[in-house]
Amino acid sequence: MLLSIFNRLIEHYGPQNWWPGDTVIEIMVGAVLTQATSWKNAESAVETLKTNNLLSPKSIRNLDQNTLGNLIYSSGYYNVKAKRLKALMNYIYDQFNDDIETMSSCDIETLRNGLLSIHGIGEETADDILLYALEKPVFVIDSYTKRIFSRLGLTPLHGSYKLYSDFFTKNVCLNSKLYGEYHALLVIHGSATCKPIPKCKECCLLDVCKTGVENMKFSSIC
Repeated sequence: MLLSIFNRLIEHYGPQNWWPGDTVIEIMVGAVLTQATSWKNAESAVETLKTNNLLSPKSIRNLDQNTLGNLIYSSGYYNVKAKRLKALMNYIYDQFNDDIETMSSCDIETLRNGLLSIHGIGEETADDILLYALEKPVFVIDSYTKRIFSRLGLTPLHGSYKLYSDFFTKNVCLNSKLYGEYHALLVIHGSATCKPIPKCKECCLLDVCKTGVENMKFSSIC
């Protein structure tokens, strides 16, 4: 069922090729900056850091926090995110001496626990980093995922993060490329079609969606 949904989504929207970024650090920075904002706003902040040659752990650590905040202003909550970025870069130095290859060689549980110990890094951001930056087979769970799969009748809307991640990893083979593409497709589907007020008539999953079928029955009666 889950692979069938994936195939429909990729046929409808095409490959999304996430996550944009030239380096592991750039992707990590983007994962923090996109918290509570659009990617467009986060991307602008990433580009500012890149233009100023500041996309390295050492550069970010050495920046004054207020200066860093001003540079990432477009991402919103910039002072909070500056603190989180510095904490992440301190972690990379303290645990791996800024060696990303060594970091990437660690197992998922160790890395995830380490990332979650960093101030301001929650489950979604940690898994963004694990999946897109370090290419670990974890599935990122966000509001789009919960909305879409609860409407399909496959999972509860208010289930725990672990419930959702276990649901995917137990039913779809462990593959970081597949997981990254799947998550990206859910984001585009949730933002374009399966919105808080869904556009069921336009949905490529309509015939397998319990909520969509009920909505269409109701609309035909009205």
